[in-house]
Amino acid sequence: MIVEIGHYALILGLVLALVQSVMPFWGARTGDVGLMRVADVTAPVQCAFLALSFAALTYAYVVSDFSVLNVVANSHSEKPMLFKVTGVWGNHEGSMLLWVLILAVFGAGIAFFGGNLPRPLKANVLSVQAWVTVAFLLFIVLTSNPFERVLTPPAEGDDLNPILQDIGLAIHPPLLYLGYVGLSISFSFAIAALIEGRLDAAWARWVRPWTLAAWVFLTLGISMGSYWAYYELGWGGWWFWDPVENASFMPWLAATALLHSAIVMEKREALKVWTVLLAIIAFSLSLLGTFLVRSGVLTSVHAFATDPERGLFILLILMVFIGGAFALFALRASELRQGGMFAPVSREGALVVNNLFLSVATATVLLGTLYPLLLEALTGDKISVGPPFFNMTFGPLMIPLLLAVPFGPVLAWKRGNLVQAMERLWWAGAASLVAVASIFALFGIDAWIKAIAIGVAVWLMLGAIAEPLGRVKAFSSPLKDTARRLINLPRSAWGTTVAHFGVGVMLLGIVGVSAFEEEVITTLNPGETASIAGYEFTFEGMRPNTGENYSEVVARYTVREDGLVLTVMEPSRRVYPARNFPTTEAAFHTIGFSQLYISPGDPTDSGGMVVRFYHKPLVTLIWIGTIIMSAGGVLSLMDRRLRVGAPMRARKAKATAIPKGLEPAE
Repeated sequence: MIVEIGHYALILGLVLALVQSVMPFWGARTGDVGLMRVADVTAPVQCAFLALSFAALTYAYVVSDFSVLNVVANSHSEKPMLFKVTGVWGNHEGSMLLWVLILAVFGAGIAFFGGNLPRPLKANVLSVQAWVTVAFLLFIVLTSNPFERVLTPPAEGDDLNPILQDIGLAIHPPLLYLGYVGLSISFSFAIAALIEGRLDAAWARWVRPWTLAAWVFLTLGISMGSYWAYYELGWGGWWFWDPVENASFMPWLAATALLHSAIVMEKREALKVWTVLLAIIAFSLSLLGTFLVRSGVLTSVHAFATDPERGLFILLILMVFIGGAFALFALRASELRQGGMFAPVSREGALVVNNLFLSVATATVLLGTLYPLLLEALTGDKISVGPPFFNMTFGPLMIPLLLAVPFGPVLAWKRGNLVQAMERLWWAGAASLVAVASIFALFGIDAWIKAIAIGVAVWLMLGAIAEPLGRVKAFSSPLKDTARRLINLPRSAWGTTVAHFGVGVMLLGIVGVSAFEEEVITTLNPGETASIAGYEFTFEGMRPNTGENYSEVVARYTVREDGLVLTVMEPSRRVYPARNFPTTEAAFHTIGFSQLYISPGDPTDSGGMVVRFYHKPLVTLIWIGTIIMSAGGVLSLMDRRLRVGAPMRARKAKATAIPKGLEPAE
């Protein structure tokens, strides 16, 4: 009965989305306030119905209801409770239900917290949001029903893919979807602005916090996925340029460009057309990622293998929304008035440079991801575009961008002074040159790539700190005054500093593990020892172990440094009987920001084991950096200026000019 209630709630959510997609939009066209207010009710109620539907599916997993086909295909009665719950979104149908639930949550957020929006704009935004919801609810109902029953329920389910039975996969998909789907709000704001033919600084201020929230979630989601692949797959890598990884990385790049472009639009009412275009592109890339993961065109540990019917349905959604959005943009862009002018050397100019490199980088990743698919579709030839291509194209684009990042915050709006900016950053530049010289001294002239990359990382971190220190006159005023000014800095300024500092920390981790990693592949018998980076690993033997729904062989390694026992590491090889599926469970030990990493291989007839040992310098800084970046985004969201809409003075000044019924929705 609960499953039927969930299915019924899903249909009711679709009906409400249909109402929300039409009535508020028509009300905005005709000036009917009553119709516009319909969205204020339908959005949260639709969200409640979809939450009920998701809860019903979760209940079916928790109680192992094998009369539901989705539960049969992705669960098992012996599976730990945590993974019964995460199994809800560890499959195509359940993850799509989570997708539309998050879509509805963002729509309800606009309904509740959009009281400062002009009512026609709010109505149009919620209508566009409902158009997307309708499309994906139809997709679920017609091709991916998670509540489909089995006529003869089996006694046991097929179990969830074992590599998905991990805490990282309990966190990664929801975070990623909050980022993916959150960009739909930016898209809805862009389409609503094009429909009305009006863009101003207030629009940028309204759209920026929603985009920033989506960016934070997407950053954390990508980071969690990277860390999961690092420790769960046993490959020892943190990024593989997998097409499905790229599918989430491209919207992140576009959203990063959108955030910086929206700042220019908010402050100077410039880059209006470009900002709207980026909002469309960011969500379009999210839709493209959804298609790549669910159409069956990609083979990946991250992808859902689905039938062609589903792929064609999502392709149709892509064509309608992306094609329709770009068509509307082409019709309306010429009507949008451009904003203020600015000199090339200015904060606006620095942000334009930022956008230029981010956009080219996004196009590069898009080309490398889609070219093999297009070539196979057109000619039947299969090629592989892997890390060498992306490293040679993406990396060089990032170096000049990262070198320019510290200049942006220290330049003035409209017209900046490059000499003054360099004076504020001289000590950061000097420190980075010292870092470069130190690497040359330690590793020789052949290490020039390592030296430059580490120098850029130091430049980024210290350059980020230089901006607030310069604003508070840290080196030219009493310490007490400096501390007071630092405390009173806007949180958005702190957010920028922290986020840029996090980029430097992440880059330092990337360089450290990429340039200085050591690897040893060997076969050890019990009692034998292998050495790497000054650490000795002694193989003590293997023992069997049994978990809740798996059996494993655990290898034991004693790690010594300078003859003293440092730790004991126990990687394992597991087998999940329900699917007869083997997995590798790597072991790692953290030392400072570095890690020792053991990936076990196949056992030998003599009782030994093939094994990979890694020493990964500074590898944890990769994920620490992304957390710092996300913290910077959260700090910016806490700024009062991002929690309000148009400036109060401007709203009061325009109040007398707004017809009755079209005032802000508060």
